[in-house]
Amino acid sequence: MNAVPLDPSRLRIRGPALRRALIAGARRVIAQREALNKINVFPVPDGDTGSNLAFTLGSVLTGALSRRTAGAGDLLRKVGEDAIDGARGNSGAILAQFFTGVAEATGAQIAIAPLALAQAIRAGATSARGALAEPKEGTILSVISAFAESLEHRVEITDVRSWYARALEQARRALANTPNQLPVLMKAGVVDAGAQGFVDMLEGIGEFLATGQLDVVTLDDPARGDLEAAQGHGELLEGDPEHRWCSECLLLGEGLDRPGLRAAVTDLGASCVVVAGSHSRIRLHAHVANPQALFDVAARFGRVESTKADDMHAQQRTAAGGGRVAIITDSSADLPEGVAEALNIHVVPLRLNFGDQDYLDKIGLTPAEFYRKLREEVVLPRTSQPSPGDFRRQFEFLLSHHPSLVYLGVARAVSGTIQSAETAVQRGHPDRSFVFDTANAAGGQALLAIAAAEAAQRGEDAPAIIARLERLRSLTLTWAVTRDVTLAVRGGRIPAWSKPIVQGLGFTPLAKIKPEGRLGIAGGLLGKRRVPERFGAYVARRVDASRRWRLIVGHCDARADGEVLLAELRRRLNCQDAWLAETGPAIGAHAGPGALVVSLQPADA
Repeated sequence: MNAVPLDPSRLRIRGPALRRALIAGARRVIAQREALNKINVFPVPDGDTGSNLAFTLGSVLTGALSRRTAGAGDLLRKVGEDAIDGARGNSGAILAQFFTGVAEATGAQIAIAPLALAQAIRAGATSARGALAEPKEGTILSVISAFAESLEHRVEITDVRSWYARALEQARRALANTPNQLPVLMKAGVVDAGAQGFVDMLEGIGEFLATGQLDVVTLDDPARGDLEAAQGHGELLEGDPEHRWCSECLLLGEGLDRPGLRAAVTDLGASCVVVAGSHSRIRLHAHVANPQALFDVAARFGRVESTKADDMHAQQRTAAGGGRVAIITDSSADLPEGVAEALNIHVVPLRLNFGDQDYLDKIGLTPAEFYRKLREEVVLPRTSQPSPGDFRRQFEFLLSHHPSLVYLGVARAVSGTIQSAETAVQRGHPDRSFVFDTANAAGGQALLAIAAAEAAQRGEDAPAIIARLERLRSLTLTWAVTRDVTLAVRGGRIPAWSKPIVQGLGFTPLAKIKPEGRLGIAGGLLGKRRVPERFGAYVARRVDASRRWRLIVGHCDARADGEVLLAELRRRLNCQDAWLAETGPAIGAHAGPGALVVSLQPADA
């Protein structure tokens, strides 16, 4: 791509030059991610296209493009694989399929003639279009096609730079035309975000061709995410209520049936279906009402890994609302129904499994389904913290819409979740990201998240919110009672010899979360009668009844008992706010069905 040979027939593009050009293109997109998020209104206005493209290309940058390679074909093959593995979102999956199609057409060539590269790019465009169940014009597909067509029109190429520049200009024209092809773009006054991202990548490559400089200047233009775009987000906020979850997984195997998978997912009633990849690895993307149903369908075709499901309703609220500080927690927090939506609290799901089957906590497996399986399955469930990548994806999205974020994690003493979040912060924006150890879980963690979100809505900045949380942490108390210690014994939480003693005495153990965040035995109730009422009385005697309280009662598949406990606490305490919530696997996997949890926080603190 550097020198121009005199004989066009001998002109070749080699691996090292191709690698440097792709690095420049990927860096340009990553630099532009916030501007892309601001103009994202199609297929849903969830404001994450820039983050998804950046995450996808970031996987390529840290993978194939971080290592030198002698052959262009081998480089493109690795780029395609890394893009499929790291693909995020609709546009990310389409871009990954484009790279995969280019690689398959290139084969093992060490150096590529420009016309052969043009034909490979055309194959990539066709492959990207074929990955979608319902291709739409006015999207990234239109721009890819326009770019590919322009490259092919120049049969004899004597100057790679001018050949490329003409195709880039054609891609820009196609981008400018996207509002004429999609009314939703015209209404919002923006071009398609995915198409803009592809042009950004092409412009980064063009910059390299023109100057050879890899240090791409950030070209973010605040005017690009102008008032018209913000209004467009607001008008389109409702999105698609039938398909709330933007869901993805990686499918591995041999001889994977992409057409069959696409048909099966379409039969599921999914929208925005993208099936990108090769015969051995596929990135599946779809918008669905039930993520686990999608993953179950995928499991019929190969081994499912790297599942994720993003709540597009929450993303739309963030894209439309903004604000100084984003609040995010993990699914160990038992947030009452409707609170996360009202206060714009984002949640990163923990992961759990029963045997070989993996689930996303409270998304792929609801608490009710979890307790049903807990009763029926022979194998004990295992919970694990989200990966740094899970946090990084969420953090990148939130920081594209907010100056800073505060993450409130389940107690460090009992989980590696906070460490995973800290790893993501160090790889992202440590100056804008704040990690707070709640030293709590369940309702206690939720009460702290609620307090943080309310402070954010009042306009407090991140340091002020952290200071508030530091004051509230030691005042936020959590107790739990379990009817059956079987799971705690099987899981090693209490010694086996204690079970016959507890059962023989009719003893109902009580536990309390200690200041460092661990759950320890604090006492018990003799007998099995009227446990909710007596538990409520126990808790009320141990707090200051003259204060006003906020509290959350959590139940492990025991709603009737939870309602009795909630009523007892309301009778005995001055409650400003009192909620009933389902307690998830973070505690339920050890306490078992029937357990009750009470978390309190002074409302006048």
